[in-house]
Order: sequence, then structure tokens, then C-alpha cells
Amino acid sequence: MSTMTIGLLMFGGMLLLMAVRVPIAVAMFVPGVIGYMSLTGWGPLVAHLKGAVYGRVSVYDLSVIPLFMLMGAFAVNGGLSKALFDFANALLGRFKGGMAMAGVLACAAFGSISGSTVATTATIAQVAYPEMRRIHYSGRLATAALATGGTMGVLLPPSVTLMVYAILTEQNITKMFLSAYVPALLAAVGYLLAIAVVVRLRPQDAPEAQTIPASALWQSAQQVWPILVIFAVVFGGIYGGLFTATEGAAIGNVLTFAFTLLRRQMTWDKLRASVRTTAQTSGMIFMIFLGADMINAALAISQLPAQLADVVAHLHISPVLIMAGIMLFYVMLGCVMDEMSMILLTVPTLFPVIMGLDFYGLAAADKALWFGILILTVCEIGMIFPPVGLNVYIMNGLAKDVPMAETYKGVVPFLATDALRLGLLIAFPSLSLWLVHTLTG
Repeated sequence: MSTMTIGLLMFGGMLLLMAVRVPIAVAMFVPGVIGYMSLTGWGPLVAHLKGAVYGRVSVYDLSVIPLFMLMGAFAVNGGLSKALFDFANALLGRFKGGMAMAGVLACAAFGSISGSTVATTATIAQVAYPEMRRIHYSGRLATAALATGGTMGVLLPPSVTLMVYAILTEQNITKMFLSAYVPALLAAVGYLLAIAVVVRLRPQDAPEAQTIPASALWQSAQQVWPILVIFAVVFGGIYGGLFTATEGAAIGNVLTFAFTLLRRQMTWDKLRASVRTTAQTSGMIFMIFLGADMINAALAISQLPAQLADVVAHLHISPVLIMAGIMLFYVMLGCVMDEMSMILLTVPTLFPVIMGLDFYGLAAADKALWFGILILTVCEIGMIFPPVGLNVYIMNGLAKDVPMAETYKGVVPFLATDALRLGLLIAFPSLSLWLVHTLTG
């Protein structure tokens, strides 16, 4: 059996295990072990395993992940989500569909602190969904808007997925953060426009605009200042070069914890819950890391990535069309995998392929940043794309009175804006790179 055939069988076996709901880490690790042993033998496999685990978990750069996740957990348990939603609703509640728009903006703002899509969706939805239903938003629009808004946690710093991509491809995390802001702004604008169009085409989905007094706006604004301080100190310090992303995450933890104490929102039970959630999620991520490392090592020995890169290099088609095809592949992969698994499994294989192609004459560093933003954008789409859509499942668990089919119907307009945004990002890399070049030269 050829090495190429073994590589394809490993990949197919992994997808089969995922399809039958085997945990992602196991679904990648087991085919990797079998493939590695088939290609090299038992002795080399044992020698690889002895050093691979320690080599992965001892990487200092990975400490930024649990640190930012703990900061997000403090924010979730510290009551900051309700303050964000109240402020956003005070700003936009005067427009038809304003509370749905407020939910999207609150998700964006909270995602920039928590760095977790799941935490953002679940937290903001618990605050916003009951209020939206109370004033007669349709279940379709309410669940779709909140599920879609929560996807912005994938792209907005300190996104865990974004940091993992930067670590895997050895890119500067600060520049990776900077490259995400304009695409995230485009996402937010697209989602707000989608809501504005939906409530005009289907007026029954949202109540008439509310009258919000100026005093309510001022009162709600007074509650969000801790979030502004956290964001300014952490990301201002990182972008200003005062400290690294890891040090910024540690400082953010101290600030967020201090503010939750000042607001009298943190209890011993919430503190334990924050640490436990961070430990569990970090453990899951590191297990996926180990599974992805195993199958990627076996695939490298099979020469499948190198042969794929050689085939792509000799295709007589535009590199932009190749990129569009890769993005379509990610959309389909997102139907069976979560975004973290997609990044860890595919980037080691596809990144060298992309770096070997010429896109608009981009420098290697710019190409790497641009490709990362495109992948993260597609990961966003995968969070609400049928038939899986993790955020849709989260909303279905919180909004049991709304059939999942209704939520899937509701996300269609948002997916249309996502498709347009993805096309713009592929056609105009400067949308991702402008802020990086402006602030770092």
C-alpha cells in the first residue's frame, strides 16, 4: 500500500469517527497512531509519543489561551454581559429591530473580552432572549440574531482560535489581533443591515420602535466603564508594546477579577466555577492539540501534504480561485467539525500550499495574516451553517420554545452577508492588512 493511500485512509477514518460522534481529539489521535505505526513501525511510534506530548504542552506561548479564557470566565460570572446589553439596547432600541441589533453589538463587545464564541452566545442570550420575547420578537429573528452575533467571538481578539492559528503558523499575535478588527467591523455592519432588511420584509418579526429616554442611556453608559478600562489597558498595552499578549492576559485577569469584586458580583461559588470551566475547556483544547499533532505527524510522513502542495502548484488556474475552493472546503468541513479542530488539522497541511502561491504580490507575512483572517471568517460561517452550526444548537438549548428549523431559516440573511464579506476579503486583502500596516509600519 502506498504512503499516499495510507494518508487518505487516515483522513477518511478520522472523518468517519467524527461522524459517529467520537470525541474530536480521539478521532484524530487514533487514525494518526495507526497510520504512523503503519508507515514507520512500533519503535518509531513509541519514540515519537515519548517527546510529542511534553513538546506540545510545554510551549510557553500556549499559556495565553487559558489566561484569556479565565478572563472571559470572570467577565461571564461578573455580570458584565447585562451591562453591555442594556447599553447597546439604550443606543439602538429606538429603531425597529433595535433590540436584535443591540444583541449583536453586545455579543461583539463581550466577545472582545471573553474570546469565546460559546461563552459569548450563551451569556448574552440568557440576558437578551427573554427580553426580546417579552416585547414580542419572533423566535426566528431572536434566536438567529443572537446565534449569529455570538460567532464574532471567533474573529474578535482575544479569540482563542485566532491565537491558535498565530501559534501554529509562527505569526505575531499582536499583528494577528490587529488584522481582525476591520473584518469584524464589516461583520457587525453586515449583521445590522441584515436585521434592518428582515424587519422591513417581515414586520411581524419585531415590534415597533421604542422610545428610549436620554436618562436611560446615561445610566446604562455608567455601567459599562469597567469594560472600556479592561479593553483599553489590555489591548492598548499589547498594541503599544508595553507587554506581550501573555502578560496582557494576566493583567486582564487581575483587572476583570477586581471589577467583579467592586461590583459585588463575584462569590466563592462563581470563582470556583470560573476556574473549573477554564480548566475543563483548556484541557479539551490541549487534548485536541495532541490529537491534531499525532495525525499531522503521520500525514507528514505519508507525504500527503507535500504531494497536495505539488499538485496545487502545477494547476493552471488562478490562485484566487484556489483560495475560493479552499474556503468552500472549509465551509463543508465546518458541517462536521468545530473551528478549533479545523484549524489544528488543516493549517499544517494547507498553510505551506498557500505560502507557495502568489496572491496580488503579497509578502509572506501579509499572506499569512490574510489567510488566517479568511479561515476565521469561514469558521464564523460554520458556527451557524446547517446541518451542524454549534451556535444554533446552543440557542436551541436556551430557547426550547423555538424549533431549530426556524432558527436555521432565520440565519439565512446573515449567511448572505457573510458570503458577501468573505468575497470582499478574498478580493481585497487590504481590508485585513490596512490596520496592521498603519499601526506597525
